[in-house]
Amino acid sequence: MNRRLHVTTRRVVTGGAAALLAAAAISPAAASVQHHDHDPGTTSSPRLLARSLLSADHLEPGPPSGALATPANGRQGPFAGQVIPGFSAALDNGDGTFWAQPDNGFGAKGNSADFLLRLYLVKPHWKTAEGGAGQTEVLRHITLSDPNHKVGFPIVNETGTRQLTGDDFDIESVQRGRNGSFWIGDEFGPFLLHVDSRGRLLSAPVAFPLGMSPQNPHLGDAQPNVQRSGGFEAMAESTSGRYLYPIVESALVNDADKRRRVISEFDTRTGRYTGTTWTYHVDVDANSAADAQMIRPGVLLVLERDNFDGPSAVTKRVYEVRLDRRGTDRPLAKSLVVDLLKISDPAGISDGGGWGTGTQFSFGFQSVETLVPLSHGRLLIANDNNYPGNSARFPGTPDDTEMIVIDPGSR
Repeated sequence: MNRRLHVTTRRVVTGGAAALLAAAAISPAAASVQHHDHDPGTTSSPRLLARSLLSADHLEPGPPSGALATPANGRQGPFAGQVIPGFSAALDNGDGTFWAQPDNGFGAKGNSADFLLRLYLVKPHWKTAEGGAGQTEVLRHITLSDPNHKVGFPIVNETGTRQLTGDDFDIESVQRGRNGSFWIGDEFGPFLLHVDSRGRLLSAPVAFPLGMSPQNPHLGDAQPNVQRSGGFEAMAESTSGRYLYPIVESALVNDADKRRRVISEFDTRTGRYTGTTWTYHVDVDANSAADAQMIRPGVLLVLERDNFDGPSAVTKRVYEVRLDRRGTDRPLAKSLVVDLLKISDPAGISDGGGWGTGTQFSFGFQSVETLVPLSHGRLLIANDNNYPGNSARFPGTPDDTEMIVIDPGSR
């Protein structure tokens, strides 16, 4: 059942409700739209509070990208700069900006060697019930690199600053480390990457103890136990900041339970996995664990999605689960927080935005992959638009990158 979320974060924002609202770049004057207290026993449905778009065709400085990308929706590479193919993860900076992370670019190792792995500092200029631009500004970026030769296998750019590309890693999740560093989850290894505030690798990629994927450069003659592109799509962080909880996107190859998505615990202090695991069950075998966030000790939000786009979408949901020490054989109980296909928009924030917009709003993109808890139980959601492939809103036109803020309601 839906419920009002209670979120504990590591960031302390002073100044009362006005400061909390400012931290999410939503004005205190809009508080009546952005946050409502509910009496016990009352019911409210999920509502759209704010929306901001980044054009699908937006280019950032850098070498041409997409020379081998599959043409779609009237777009064909190479593109005259670095595309931003949506966001697979994001971090709230508490000042109205977010670090937003695209994945490996164009969907595979073989076609993403000209795509640079980056984190973008973005500022949404929200459209709310009170108005607003509804456009996302890109402020700057960090490019991941390996100048100190930590990777341990050949990369695309072996000379110069050794900037990392989508042929080297498929980065899908990110959490904040100490001293401005980032921990990043990769699908190809799968690996955990630790980079400094400038994107430079601090240590060798950490291997997954339960197996390798077919794309792992160390696989050799071994049999893969992680499905192709089935590595760390989601990764939560403990409220203390010490532990990471990467989740495999797909069932392990040797697992008879095809609904099982293994949650592992990694200790950033020791740099090792603890050996503790849990089982998250997706609704159906083909679904993915797309993102995850710890909202308070032992309580996890998991973004689950199917692989369908637009009107065909069935499952784009956020669930709450409580971690326990029962091991991998007992699936965690989960409760629905919000169905992203069923969001009301009484203020008309999304009017005119194509399929799924209007008073009944749907975030039915194929790759809904970004979940960020905000203050007052609100949630930020964003899409990976698989540029130039997805076109849910306007068929034949690539989808923009959408960032939305929703009140999940309570029931």
